[in-house]
Amino acid sequence: MRQVAIIGSGPAGYYTAEAAQKAFGDDVAVDVFDTLPVPYGLIRTGVAPDHQSIKGVSRRYEKVALTDNVRFVGNVTVGQDISIEELQGLYHAVILATGAPKDRALTIEGAELGNVFGSASFVGWYNGHPEFAALSPDLSGKTAVVVGMGNVALDVARILSKTEGEFAGSDIVGHALDALRDSGLERIVIMGRRGPHQVMMTPKELGELAHLERAAPHVEPRDLPEPEEDAILEPGLRKSVSALREFAAVPEDIKAEKRIAVEFDFFAQPVALHGSGKVEAVEVERTRVEVGRAIGTGETYRIPASLVVTCIGYRTVPIPGVPFDERAGRFANDEGRIMPGLYCVGWARRGPSGTIGTNRPDGYSVVEKVREDIESGALGPGRKRGRAGFDELAEERGIDIVTFRDWKKIEEAEAAAAREGSPREKFVDVEAMIRALQ
Repeated sequence: MRQVAIIGSGPAGYYTAEAAQKAFGDDVAVDVFDTLPVPYGLIRTGVAPDHQSIKGVSRRYEKVALTDNVRFVGNVTVGQDISIEELQGLYHAVILATGAPKDRALTIEGAELGNVFGSASFVGWYNGHPEFAALSPDLSGKTAVVVGMGNVALDVARILSKTEGEFAGSDIVGHALDALRDSGLERIVIMGRRGPHQVMMTPKELGELAHLERAAPHVEPRDLPEPEEDAILEPGLRKSVSALREFAAVPEDIKAEKRIAVEFDFFAQPVALHGSGKVEAVEVERTRVEVGRAIGTGETYRIPASLVVTCIGYRTVPIPGVPFDERAGRFANDEGRIMPGLYCVGWARRGPSGTIGTNRPDGYSVVEKVREDIESGALGPGRKRGRAGFDELAEERGIDIVTFRDWKKIEEAEAAAAREGSPREKFVDVEAMIRALQ
């Protein structure tokens, strides 16, 4: 029996578990570990709460999780409760699917000021991640600056813009809904170093901005290239730029009817944050794009800002005993191989790129390498104790694991506590999750 441990229960983890089942059939036992007592990682705490259709992919993972040879092992922190070396002694293959849950740092003066957040923490706050539930951002000011030109920046701007009624059907957590209800924001600036032809935003997410009840998107026509220049773009980006052109064409008097202006500030990079204890303004340098790169022009201006959220990328969290590529912010690997018996997949392998679905072929590719290494003898001879060995160790150390059956009880309790129209009210701390099992 092949014994496989997957560290991380998000999309990369469950696609990899699915791939292991396909590759080895009944001759494999897969344990999927997670620090939290609840599965699905990014699907639960990263995908925007008003994007329930995307969260529906978890149903596919549940089918895998409910099979006899895949087990969810929640409430276990690898590197703390058990080491990588110990796991390698128990399992033929250990596959890191931990994602990239930490923010890439904003390395400018004033980044340490209050009410400045990275997107991992801010998104985690409104999605109920236990690590960030107590964040308490101050939304009483008039202007928020969102740094970044990807879909995460759009998510943050959209969530900050919505009325309470627009969250019907979402699973935004209660503490975030309360804070947004009392928000004083009138201006949200989405800032990017480059121009419209370099955005990473997708057409669907951009299009959502055009249908907000109290907010309207603003694009300066002078920031847009000549229309004929769009012909060189790949189709998806061309549609995104078309959406930006539509925003720019809306008459000012129509946009003025909305309380909140969502402004796109292209060719702009923050160079300093100013304030006394808490952020009060962003100093911005105007840029120009040369061969796809943003070059500072030396021209600067200031934007008053009471809240700053940076959406500039993510990093994987290092694990003791695992080689780490500091520059890339991911585990050091050769196409998924880290060392004999140790692999990585998803964002932990390639960095924060691609969609949720990108993790499926990635998982299958890494499992194929596991099979090659087993068949070649590269992982060494002999049986591994796998699941049985871990359970013995967990009992010795007093580790209270949470199974998938336990998670279903937590899920039922969250559904029972949901406000009207919402699918769930998430528990936002681990102790509450554990209490729900009792």
